[in-house]
Amino acid sequence: MGKDTFELAGQQWPKVTWYKMKGMRFVYLTLWAAMITSATNGYDGSLMNGLEAMASWNKSYNNPQGATLGLLAASMSIGSMLSIPVVPYVADMAGRRAGVVTGCIIMLFGVAMVSIGYHIALFVVGRIVLGFGLGIAQECSPLLVTELVHPQHRAVYSSIYNSLWYVGSLIGACVALGTNHIIGSEWSWRVPCLLQGIPSICQLVFIWTVPESPRWLISKGKLAKAKQVLAYVHAQGDEDDALVNVEFDQIQQTIALEKELENNNWSEFWSTKGNRHRSIILISIGFFSQWSGNGIVSYFLPTVLKMIGITNSNTQLTINLILSAVNVVSATGICFFVDYFGRRKLFLTSSVSMLVCFIATTIALARFDADLPSTNSNAAHTVIAFIFLYYISYNIGFSGMLVSYSSEILPYRLRAKGLTLMFFCVDLSLWFNQYVNPIALLNIHWKYYIVYCIFLVFEIFVVWKYYIETKEIPLEEIVKKFDGDSAVLGGAAASEKIQQITGQATEFDGEKAITTQVEYRV
Repeated sequence: MGKDTFELAGQQWPKVTWYKMKGMRFVYLTLWAAMITSATNGYDGSLMNGLEAMASWNKSYNNPQGATLGLLAASMSIGSMLSIPVVPYVADMAGRRAGVVTGCIIMLFGVAMVSIGYHIALFVVGRIVLGFGLGIAQECSPLLVTELVHPQHRAVYSSIYNSLWYVGSLIGACVALGTNHIIGSEWSWRVPCLLQGIPSICQLVFIWTVPESPRWLISKGKLAKAKQVLAYVHAQGDEDDALVNVEFDQIQQTIALEKELENNNWSEFWSTKGNRHRSIILISIGFFSQWSGNGIVSYFLPTVLKMIGITNSNTQLTINLILSAVNVVSATGICFFVDYFGRRKLFLTSSVSMLVCFIATTIALARFDADLPSTNSNAAHTVIAFIFLYYISYNIGFSGMLVSYSSEILPYRLRAKGLTLMFFCVDLSLWFNQYVNPIALLNIHWKYYIVYCIFLVFEIFVVWKYYIETKEIPLEEIVKKFDGDSAVLGGAAASEKIQQITGQATEFDGEKAITTQVEYRV
């Protein structure tokens, strides 16, 4: 494949420059209205670190620690898990944009409850409501992004989506550091809680500037509107453009074939070899995203810093801020190289690097138990350095590609349910981390890090064994990697088996694919 072309339906197409195309430029500049859902989630992660470091918040809730602190942090994940039965049906029936709106409205109710909360119970319930809304919005948003952008830009935009978690985290760290100086007032922690509602308000207003997913429109029989959206975003409104016609035919026929030849229920995830392979990836990547050791620092950084003698709240918040900034740069930067290096190489590099960093951190934490001040100082500096290196390693693979890789390996009919399965594993692992981590850190201290060192070895094996490369493969055509000759794929790239079943003949006339579909019965 040439540097100036990309492949779709067995043909080479010239690459485009997004800012030179009117429709694409407008949509890409307004697509932030869907993508900031991830930043909302990141803000919450940083928010809990910030609140934990604030004297005013600890005073308001009687200095929670151990199981109580774990419940306060895990309550949002509980809410996300409660949304699981609802999410795929909202996304598939109401649409991607309507799902984002629904989630944002629910999140605003949660923000109000958390900000008002004078009692732990109200704070917990508020975070459960907040997590329920986020569970809906955080699935619909990446679906809209993945299914709307130009094939050439799928890897970059879908990877950037989840990387924006760190943008929210950075903003949260800045707010917490600033409001911490409001001495002797509960507004030092209430203000950061209230500001969590701003992204949802912005999404409610601006999400309507983003077109609906053309794949969802096709699935609902709105063919003319779907083609209009494809043409507007990918070809400056030209509905006769060759690429638009090839895309439209491939998407339409694939979705029609999926409805005719395949089921659309949860049993699909273990009914075929290809879907069992997908399920292994979805379940593992969900757990790996939180059980690689990042959960300790993401939600309990002040606790870790106290283990190495850093107890000053401003110092803790400053380290949290710098770490968030480094994460923004490293996580978003790697997104532009996903198609250059490939998914599999990045996942393997990430997992191996995380193991090395975690082993070094574990040794440094163990050394800090010594009584020599010089040893303690060196060990503390080593821990801080490897926390930063660890997160850079994590961001190489699991930050941006958590959602993008999970979305692209799924056929349309299973995409919403598949992401729901993956996010359920994320929430389950988050709930475990947020509830168990503070208890483990309180009781066994640095020895808890050994658990994650062992788990990372297992993670490396699973990634090496099951994670396949999807580099520069069009979204609909990735099914061939999992399902082989039995892949359900329409259009010019249809397999011989599908062509035989449907009576579909494909021929190429110059640069434009002409596909003939004859009536068939199954």
